[in-house]
Amino acid sequence: MDLLAYYEKIRKIEAVIDAVFTVVTSRATPDGGRAGVKTELPRAVAARLIADGKADLANPEEAAQFRAEAEARWKEAQFHVADRR
Repeated sequence: MDLLAYYEKIRKIEAVIDAVFTVVTSRATPDGGRAGVKTELPRAVAARLIADGKADLANPEEAAQFRAEAEARWKEAQFHVADRR
């Protein structure tokens, strides 16, 4: 493996990602990775997963939907914690 080319590829992908945190969608992998799982990650980690072929960058609509759902789950969890007090 050419490490210079590998890290250059990661840097190019990282340069395309404009936000500090971004949403990626996982791909199915031979080691058991499930396809379609969305996760919000730091730019550097997301770039490495994309370069390794384990994830794809989510489009802006998917990212907005993921963040809205995550916020709704967080608010619901906070509501349930408040009920227990």
